Amino acid sequence: MKDYRSVADAVAEEIRAGRLKAGERLPAQREFARKYGIANSTATRVYQELARRGFTVGHVGRGTFVCDAPGPAAAAPALSEPADSRIDLELNYPVVPEQAGLLAAGLGRLLLPDRLEPVLRPVGAAGTPAARVAAADLLARGGWRPDPARILFAGSGRQAISAVVAALTRPGARLGVEELTYPVLKAIATRLGVTLVPLAMDADGLIPEAVEEAHRAGPLHAVYVQPVLHNPLSLTMSAGRLDRLADVLLTCGIHAIEDAVWAFLRDDLPPLASRAPERTVLVDSLSKRLSPGLSLGFAVAPAAMSAGVAAALRSGGWTPMRFPLEAMAQWQADGAVETLVRAKQGQAVERQEIAERHLGDFVTRSAPGSYYRWWELPRPWRADTFVAAAARHGIAVTPAAAFSVGRSHRGPHAIRLGLASPGAETLSRALATLGDLARSAPDDLAQD
Repeated sequence: MKDYRSVADAVAEEIRAGRLKAGERLPAQREFARKYGIANSTATRVYQELARRGFTVGHVGRGTFVCDAPGPAAAAPALSEPADSRIDLELNYPVVPEQAGLLAAGLGRLLLPDRLEPVLRPVGAAGTPAARVAAADLLARGGWRPDPARILFAGSGRQAISAVVAALTRPGARLGVEELTYPVLKAIATRLGVTLVPLAMDADGLIPEAVEEAHRAGPLHAVYVQPVLHNPLSLTMSAGRLDRLADVLLTCGIHAIEDAVWAFLRDDLPPLASRAPERTVLVDSLSKRLSPGLSLGFAVAPAAMSAGVAAALRSGGWTPMRFPLEAMAQWQADGAVETLVRAKQGQAVERQEIAERHLGDFVTRSAPGSYYRWWELPRPWRADTFVAAAARHGIAVTPAAAFSVGRSHRGPHAIRLGLASPGAETLSRALATLGDLARSAPDDLAQD
């Protein structure tokens, strides 16, 4: 059986070689599936992969077309599956030594016979009153605490984002996003037939005036934004910038989807939702705070939007199991969440110190409390050649193209490093290797 990625590689090579021209329409997916001898579902994944890499663009009702000029970084890897490389600086899941012991204690209490039976009962998007109160305490930061009645639950953070996008938009809708954004959001928009509109950023994050300008050009149905420790740039919006963005949302009548998945690392800062609560849906998740395998998503929705988000969660099959809700409430009550958050905040600082030690003489961008580092590669390196060279050394990194939005925005020759997943010694060794690699010339590799 052909893998969808190998088929996407073959089509990408046709585009690079000029055998498929810019503006040329690809066949309908059923016809494409017959041509390549693959299943229709595989053809769908091929088309999604080509769009994600920047080779094609889909237009609802018209088809899929070859882009004008796919950038050299268009070989961006997917972020939805673990990399094959031995050292993964692509996926980013923080783990601290005390994690397993703290979580085991809370789970042990749930496994008692008198507690286990109710925990295994089904639950809907609204969860239980106790879970909502616990979630409100867990999500509270910077003096803000959400109303427990406004909290909905999803099976994961990604599912929460999917449901909120589905609730706030429709096929063909325009969703404003930062010009570099979370790759999974790009895939969600493609699946839902939503057009992403790239919005300009500066050193303070999303520029509110860019939202106004895009809205004048064609109404935005919503804006997706990461105000705290933006992925991939690690930017955090100032209080003044958040105030201005809230004013724009209220004046223009636009809803915001606030992705707060990494905000637990800066829990002294109140969210955008505290400034424009009637216009903002905040989404968050449990896995980064606690453990990669603990999947639970949160959506804090205004009263007027709660029913729509809940309906999207139900129709998408994205409502949670009851067990993680009960586990979350137990870990919040016994202090495990607080302990792990503080440990990961400290670990993020340590990981950045390791990165600075090895990459301090390069042009990089991050924040002391972030698990990401954005690296603008020295010339003559290009993102695609560096990603390939790093893979030869058994290290997976992510090119800028994975985050870039729009046909005209291919991103700089940069990569994103995820610092959370490897152990400290492994991370140090990998960054030392990458530093040495960047100091060499790409042509050197051809002579090895």
